[in-house]
Amino acid sequence: MITFLDYGAGNVRSVINGIESLGERVKVVTTAEDILSAEKLVFPGVGAFGSMMNILHQKDYVEPLKAYLRSDRPFLGICLGLQALFEYSEEAPGVKGLGIIPGSVKRFAIDLSVPHIGWNGLNIKQPSVIFKGLSGDEKFYFVHSYHVVSEDKEAVLTTTDYGYEFVSSIQKGNIIATQFHPEKSGSAGLQILKNFLETSVEKTRPVFRSEPTRLAKRIIACLDVRSNDQGDLVVTKGDQYDVRENGAVRNLGKPVELARRYYKEGADEITFLNITGFRDFPLEDMPMLEVLRQTSKNVFVPLTIGGGIRDYTDKDGRNYKALEVAAEYFRSGADKVSIGTDAVLIVEECLKSGRKTGQSSIEEISRVYGNQAVVISIDPRRVYVQSPEGVEHQVIETAIPGPNGERYCWYQCTVKGGREGRNLDAITLAQVCEKLGAGEILLNCIDRDGTNLGFDIELIDAVSKAVSIPVIASSGAGGVEHFYEVFTETEAESALAAGIFHRREIPIRDVKIYLNGKVEVRL
Repeated sequence: MITFLDYGAGNVRSVINGIESLGERVKVVTTAEDILSAEKLVFPGVGAFGSMMNILHQKDYVEPLKAYLRSDRPFLGICLGLQALFEYSEEAPGVKGLGIIPGSVKRFAIDLSVPHIGWNGLNIKQPSVIFKGLSGDEKFYFVHSYHVVSEDKEAVLTTTDYGYEFVSSIQKGNIIATQFHPEKSGSAGLQILKNFLETSVEKTRPVFRSEPTRLAKRIIACLDVRSNDQGDLVVTKGDQYDVRENGAVRNLGKPVELARRYYKEGADEITFLNITGFRDFPLEDMPMLEVLRQTSKNVFVPLTIGGGIRDYTDKDGRNYKALEVAAEYFRSGADKVSIGTDAVLIVEECLKSGRKTGQSSIEEISRVYGNQAVVISIDPRRVYVQSPEGVEHQVIETAIPGPNGERYCWYQCTVKGGREGRNLDAITLAQVCEKLGAGEILLNCIDRDGTNLGFDIELIDAVSKAVSIPVIASSGAGGVEHFYEVFTETEAESALAAGIFHRREIPIRDVKIYLNGKVEVRL
């Protein structure tokens, strides 16, 4: 029996699913006594350091947790479950950690994108039971803006390189904690969980040494999900956002089945976009929540969900906050939420008033769950102009002239599935959303959607250079060379595709084989 400390924030469902998939039973902590009587304790922390520690104090878990850790019984901390072991964090000044390991938690001070999101390797510093069956060249999934700085050098189990070398896991007696997410790291991550769960594993040290490690470019499979005319949830694909063909919704498969297929084919992440979310309130959209629950049972890579994440008043007058909607998605298996239309409206209001309210969905969700949990989905289209003069938006010079020979354009943001244009450009939207607390940009392009002409390199390059958070390139992929192009000609850290994967025109594995040796990928 594994005792599981769920303090009530973020997606912990995948950790439970991972443990149960290995044949173990899980008991979720409900009282302090559950912690004190545990034989093996797993603590996956997700979100923000201050929020985590406040909840642990409110539940009276802090002292029992310290007592358990001091007894040197088996403990596995994940992400914030690692950071909680230290004395304090720059993320929450004045808030004390558990203080089991001397040191602190600091924000990345680098020129690279922050958060550090994606698959990276490990520099192994000492033997451990969790390394059985590993070669040492595996990559694991990271998503964090802060990292631990241990004053106890003997406690450092692994380091990882991102701008500089940082501690990515620790080991002190029977206490093991990782910054990366084993439950989101595919078969290698499940092997680490299995090793922790077994009682007779000896400490080993893989032969392969990978100093310095390198962050892989991510290949993301996107599933646009909506109800068809019969009321069933199907994966569809638009042609410049038109999902109907011969009058019916284009049906390319069932969401859970496709997600499982992409996981087996090597997708680094899977994104669900509930494209009817702007009409249907997600807390009443139980089939979509069930899709997440079922997917997370068998898919051990990150899951993002978008659609309808906004404040809402139902027909009975009850008010729901976007934070509640996001929480339900997280509890159902999502790791990140994607905000589209609501982000445009929030930024418009922010620009109009000249200030942040602190109450927007972007700000509230990032405050509780961390900015790495908030993705902004931008759906722009090109607007050509003869000259930048007199245009209030951020204009770029383009190598693709307009219908009248125009050499300049700006990218107009749209809402409601691309049907309504707004007086806001994509670059400004991305910059303001970063200031509000977003941790990643999903950059679509209506002009390229469904064309197979390749990504809009000019758009992606402009937005990537304008923000310091990771950018996911989307819309237009039609060949393996398009992925190489976007990774070598822009600063995008990920590339997303849908139709070519759904129709099996280009398997995910073929993309990675083509990229291998040219750019860093996870094979």
